[in-house]
Amino acid sequence: MSPEFPRTLAIFCKVVDNYGDIGICWRLARQFHAEHGIAVTLWVDDLASFRRIWPQVDTRADVQDIGGITVRHWAGQDGEFSPADIPDVVIEFFGVDIPPGYIEAMAQCEPRPVWINYEGLSAEEWVEGCHSLPSMHPRLKLTKHFFFPGFTDKTGGLLRERDLVGEREAFQADPAAMAAFLGRLGVTPNEMTSLKVSLFCYPHAPVTELFEAWEQGGQPVTCLVPEGVAREKVEAFLNKDADAGACATRGALTVRVIPFMPQTDYDRLLWACDLNFVRGEDSWVRAQWAARPFIWHIYPQDENLHHVKLRAFLQKYAVNTQSLIDFSLCWNGEREGQMDALWTSLQAELPTIARRAQDWEAQMLANGDLVSNLLNFVRTLR
Repeated sequence: MSPEFPRTLAIFCKVVDNYGDIGICWRLARQFHAEHGIAVTLWVDDLASFRRIWPQVDTRADVQDIGGITVRHWAGQDGEFSPADIPDVVIEFFGVDIPPGYIEAMAQCEPRPVWINYEGLSAEEWVEGCHSLPSMHPRLKLTKHFFFPGFTDKTGGLLRERDLVGEREAFQADPAAMAAFLGRLGVTPNEMTSLKVSLFCYPHAPVTELFEAWEQGGQPVTCLVPEGVAREKVEAFLNKDADAGACATRGALTVRVIPFMPQTDYDRLLWACDLNFVRGEDSWVRAQWAARPFIWHIYPQDENLHHVKLRAFLQKYAVNTQSLIDFSLCWNGEREGQMDALWTSLQAELPTIARRAQDWEAQMLANGDLVSNLLNFVRTLR
């Protein structure tokens, strides 16, 4: 199959986890278009969440062009579609239900489009066995294939732009650039010398207990939290509204509320901080490419199934760093513990965790980048 295939591609995204779903889909769309010259249409149901990570989004537009990518507001309607509307590749994100009329039009195409179900990221062993498996449509002559991101060469790898690592290395090698970036967020010269932490978590995280451990600790900590994250607990610390620009210091802890950032700036925040708290999937992957220590807050699932996924990842990632395992389990409600003691142990092991983060990045780079892997797989199907 020619490397010029595919020329056109559509992604269907329903926003469930606020910013993670659209965050991943927008990174996919941008990379398909920018690095591979593919004409991309992104169908998304929540333009307001999209705008939080990409300010150019017009939340009132049914159709708009953003950086050469066609963005269509997907309001749940079926609509009428013809084979002319169907691209070479159709990606449904996390098994969303594509409009039935669109699927009917897919079946009328000749040749038929490659249909991909892009699945969620997991370190569980069963993922390798399910990656690339086909699924026949029960009625139409269509076959869907499952594509799993992952942490081994038997999966699709991790989402990573071509120049990402080089840009990060240049930024982290330039203290003046990092200081200028953080300075625009209000970080003072004294705070630059503290332990700089970014905080992105779900509302149920034990933020109050963590703040208390930092406040009473021996090392100054500057916590940068995007506006809207853990709002009630942040406001309780600040004793005022947690709007962007709000700041308070108690004991050894300074908490600064920063604006919710576009994706490119959020990457730089992760690169500039010494420790990153991330959540869901998108920021979790970006933290791994930051090559800095991080704590993952996993999206909760019924019957605590997310704890299985958490342990599977920690088994792969947290090698010889028991403090990271203990803290992560407590942060995710899988195990009880005293936050001050857990933090003291984690803090002592941060240099070791930092080295592990760099080793992990090298290991993930060896698996290639997800978009290139996905396109190579797509070409085997036509």
